[in-house]
Amino acid sequence: MDLNAIKKKLDNLQQQNQRPSGGGRKMVFWRPSVGKQVIRVVPSQFDKANPFSEIYFHYGIGDRPIISPTNWGEKDPIVEFGKQLRSTGDKDNYRLARKLDPKMRVFVPVVVRGEEEEGVKLWGFGKEIYMEMLSMAEDEDIGDFTDIMTGRDFTLTTVGPEVTGNNFNKTTIRAKTAQTPLSEDKAVLEKLLNEQPEPLKSFDRMEFDDMKAVLQKWLAPEEEEGAISSEPASNFDSDAPKTQEKTPWEKPAEKFSLESQGKKTETKADKFDSLFKDDDLPF
Repeated sequence: MDLNAIKKKLDNLQQQNQRPSGGGRKMVFWRPSVGKQVIRVVPSQFDKANPFSEIYFHYGIGDRPIISPTNWGEKDPIVEFGKQLRSTGDKDNYRLARKLDPKMRVFVPVVVRGEEEEGVKLWGFGKEIYMEMLSMAEDEDIGDFTDIMTGRDFTLTTVGPEVTGNNFNKTTIRAKTAQTPLSEDKAVLEKLLNEQPEPLKSFDRMEFDDMKAVLQKWLAPEEEEGAISSEPASNFDSDAPKTQEKTPWEKPAEKFSLESQGKKTETKADKFDSLFKDDDLPF
């Protein structure tokens, strides 16, 4: 693990905090259960210098989190629409645009102690735990906790809704004092290092037009039948961002018009599509 790169990442996150706040899948992902568990962060097979993968998702817009195409350097229709809202300079549109910003989720390869035979899984968590782990890596008394011979295990303590007072669990993390090998079994060690799920390839991508349709439904829920579920996806840790309250289209639409200058009356779908007609879409 490149500790200089880790320090830079920690510095960036600290600076962000100073700004105004505004089936097979089950085999790939892991989440801590209520109680105590011991895990080991495994060196990434795909990035030897950094085991952490920062991946961005849209929460609360559809019936499940949507991975943003920006993770691949591609255009995201939800992000593009948010830019249009911000360009109006209107306060209500700006608030709506913030709801459309993708949120960071961090994934790291781990092995659960006592369950090594199940192999490496991806543990997803938010910014708070991420910063704690980066701080521990920077701490000279802990250092590179992913080292396969002199690294450290972590003890996770998770409490449920009866303690947190909301619908989510909360997990705290502590590094063990003892330095231990990842495994003393050569065959197990090779499997843990070379058979890992690749983070970005572990999620289903949504097509550009499908994302536009989901956004349109979220903006105008009265035009659709049936309710949209707000339950968090099961493959995400329980400290995922809470589902944002839906904002109806009518209020921002009063100040941000998507209508063309022609005489033809456009539907909301037509207005939404017109935002992307000049884009160089990755079809």
